[in-house]
Amino acid sequence: MNPHVARIQHRTRRHFLTESAAGLGGIALASLTGNTLRAATTDNPLAPKKPHFRPNAQRVIYLHLTGSPPHLDLWDYKPELVRRNGQDCPQEFFEGKRFAFTSTSKSPKLLGTPRTFKQYGAGGIWMSDALPYLQTVADELCVINSMNTDQFNHAPAELFVFTGSPRPGRPSLGSWVTYGLGSENENLPGFVVLISSGSQPNGGKNSYGSGFVPSVYQGVQCRSTGVPVLYTSNPKGMDREMRRHSLDALRELNEIQAQELGHPETRTRIAQYELAFRMQTSVPEVMDVSRETQKTLDAYGAQPGSGSFANNCLLARRLVEQGVRYVQLFDWGWDFHGTNPKEDIRDGLTHKCGTMDKPIAALIRDLRQRGMLDDTLIVIGGEFGRTPFREGRTSDGSVLGRDHFPDCYTMVLAGGGVKGGYTHGESDEMGFRVARDKVHVHDLQATILHLLGFDHERLSFRFQGRDYRLTDVHGEVVDQVIA
Repeated sequence: MNPHVARIQHRTRRHFLTESAAGLGGIALASLTGNTLRAATTDNPLAPKKPHFRPNAQRVIYLHLTGSPPHLDLWDYKPELVRRNGQDCPQEFFEGKRFAFTSTSKSPKLLGTPRTFKQYGAGGIWMSDALPYLQTVADELCVINSMNTDQFNHAPAELFVFTGSPRPGRPSLGSWVTYGLGSENENLPGFVVLISSGSQPNGGKNSYGSGFVPSVYQGVQCRSTGVPVLYTSNPKGMDREMRRHSLDALRELNEIQAQELGHPETRTRIAQYELAFRMQTSVPEVMDVSRETQKTLDAYGAQPGSGSFANNCLLARRLVEQGVRYVQLFDWGWDFHGTNPKEDIRDGLTHKCGTMDKPIAALIRDLRQRGMLDDTLIVIGGEFGRTPFREGRTSDGSVLGRDHFPDCYTMVLAGGGVKGGYTHGESDEMGFRVARDKVHVHDLQATILHLLGFDHERLSFRFQGRDYRLTDVHGEVVDQVIA
């Protein structure tokens, strides 16, 4: 609707009575109790907001292993698959299915894990020898071995995980969280993105974009090296006082436009300019890991000035400690097809896990020691799983790798009100299908929102005449994983 028409409509008696926040009943109640009802207004769209009900978690750290790690070599132990290693895959498991790089014209070869598995912690969590540090925090982990998705290629699958749709244009999970909860620190973004291993996520910036909700809720990418946030520093020859005067002038112009046109992005622009000004002093401080003790740096394996995953895990802790609501890490290099030695599920996986295992375990222990783990939800995993057979292009080579697999995979949660030392669901004896307690991507999204205090069916945004939500028209909360 034209914003001018909308404003005129709101001046009519009918619209006043139907659209006023209190309504006639509220006005009558106010007159009886002597209270004055006022709309809750704020100039800051990121001001803290209350969820639908009391939350388990106050904030989220999402560790996305871009490319999807081979869960059958890390979490989901299949002795029967090991026993049948090298045999032809039974036709029932691949007939009529599509795989990214494996032809179904002939039987692929089953691939049992070459890794050594044991159970750890009081809950008996299965983990391979590729995860020696996470083994030490097994009782903090909630392992879901029955995940399922609709997508088998990277970009659509990643977008599906973070936006609920395989196509660009929808708000990301972090945007929904900050839209619903706001932020606890007005000097920092509510949603921060950290990227390691040199590559953007498969879904590009759509994986942390705001879609059709106001852009103030999109993820702000902070860099581990150099200037933390591009384009926030003052231009040459402009001091902070001059910057303040210029922003005041811009604010006045934007306020005029907001009054005339009523476009929400104008308000967003004002808020973002002001946030950027405050970030000039707040971000460099929080992004400086050299302020940490040497003991803490060693625990994470972090090095000041590095752009590593370890540094980003430490930065995630520093950010949530300062009130950032949602921190999203993307780490490239988990696409283990077996096309080169770095993608081999033996030495290649050992090396890659060496960059991830220690810092995640340190993050969990660090939050626990600081009394923050119980209300900080950590999510770990990729966009889908890996096949129980060898990838087609490399099936005759010496390097062992697996193809993309949407039917069954593993995600790991910690803190934030989930059960520790708990394994939820299971796949069949060879890892082809979910055998018990299937958890769809939309179910995981609904559960994350529930832990944050939201009914996922009520957290919505109206766009093009329809109320949209992260889970679309799907999703069930997985109550069994909640402590």
